[in-house]
Amino acid sequence: MQKLLIAILLTITHVISASAAELRAVQIYSDNVLLDLIKENKHLSQVVIDDCQLVQDIEARAVKAKMPGYQFLWGDMLAYGVCIKKDVPLGLHYMQAAADQGLPEALEQMGRYYHVGKFVQIDINQAITFLKESSALNNIKAQLRLANIYLAGHGSPLDFPQLYTQLHQSVTGNKKTHKVIAQHLARLTEKMPERVVNAAKNGQY
Repeated sequence: MQKLLIAILLTITHVISASAAELRAVQIYSDNVLLDLIKENKHLSQVVIDDCQLVQDIEARAVKAKMPGYQFLWGDMLAYGVCIKKDVPLGLHYMQAAADQGLPEALEQMGRYYHVGKFVQIDINQAITFLKESSALNNIKAQLRLANIYLAGHGSPLDFPQLYTQLHQSVTGNKKTHKVIAQHLARLTEKMPERVVNAAKNGQY
């Protein structure tokens, strides 16, 4: 009788352990969750936290379904060797694919890479192209970097009013970012006639 009870207890323990293992299975991220992770720059760390369980699902959504958020994530994983073998050229290919589909964070990242020379050679004109597109999609990081580039003497002064409008209309709850935006607006004001600044404030660019 005692042996039977022990056998039953062992069986129950095994079933409970198996159920717990199933509960630990990681679900694939929804589009909104993934985009939030990307915006907070937590997408790679989340993949690691999830014990690299979603690699095949991520690859399928990037390669076969061509979902921009997953193309961006897969590209980053390849470029930095997160959970998979590092392959920078292929990683950049998928980052570019996400940018081609208009993902603001991908456009900003490609612009940043060309600005600082990360993985690619420095190309200010290429950086401006990517950052302008991302800025138009309300990516504040892109807007601030583009402002830095303009204030450093690059780009066309004809593009200053449009960026001024974007920064003037930007919304952020981060006090530090809010202060930096104000500083950039003040410096851009010095480079434009007053009438142009007033028009830009009214969104006429």
